[in-house]
Amino acid sequence: MKTEREIENMSGLENKNIVVSGGGTGIGAACALSLAKAGANVMIGGRRLEPLEKTAAEAEGKIKCHVLDVADRESVSMFFAAVNQQLGQIDILVNCAGINCRDRSMEVVSPEDWDRLMNVNATGAFNCMQAVLPQMRERQDGLIINICSVSGIRAGLLGGVAYNASKFAMTALGTTVAQEEKDRGVRISTIYPGEVETPILDDRPVPVSKEHRAKILQPEDVAAAVMMICHLPPRAHVPDLTIKPTTAAFV
Repeated sequence: MKTEREIENMSGLENKNIVVSGGGTGIGAACALSLAKAGANVMIGGRRLEPLEKTAAEAEGKIKCHVLDVADRESVSMFFAAVNQQLGQIDILVNCAGINCRDRSMEVVSPEDWDRLMNVNATGAFNCMQAVLPQMRERQDGLIINICSVSGIRAGLLGGVAYNASKFAMTALGTTVAQEEKDRGVRISTIYPGEVETPILDDRPVPVSKEHRAKILQPEDVAAAVMMICHLPPRAHVPDLTIKPTTAAFV
């Protein structure tokens, strides 16, 4: 049985192996950089190699990158094979990959956009979780953090019908798996950010002003919440955490 001191030491991130999906831009990039700065070995994945390489270059060798399409199971399999080869066991997974579309209401959303959002936002998280859970179960230890959205607990008009549905699915995924895995030492946490200044804002039906972008959450704010959860000892589990701009309502 581990002593209190041993448990506390386990909460440090030095030489922990961490995977971040959607790690080339926005929240994913901010998480990867902060985790690498804390001493972790980080592998980031995303569909476009250029932003992945740009983020990795900022971390002085602590971040590796590999192309990943979370909606493509063959791509997911190849990505995690590369992670296991280059890093070893995966201690923490941070699911940051997420998209939205411009035409958002039920009246105008296309079936193709519906499928695309469900495949990336919900099924993509499922694919990545399914890839890492067997090894976490085997050693009775591991942490998965799903970056969801307040749209996964409050279905407002801003996110749109497909985005809201995909994020509610992500919420249910994390909540269910957390219950399944709690006695095997695996923790699943879901973070629900409000508006964040990321490239996903570029898909808004109405352009977002610089003034608005400046007063909402920044990617590093969400990264700080991720860091807090990552630093907790294995005995402590945060099931759900909501973070929003101070000026935004939460109703």
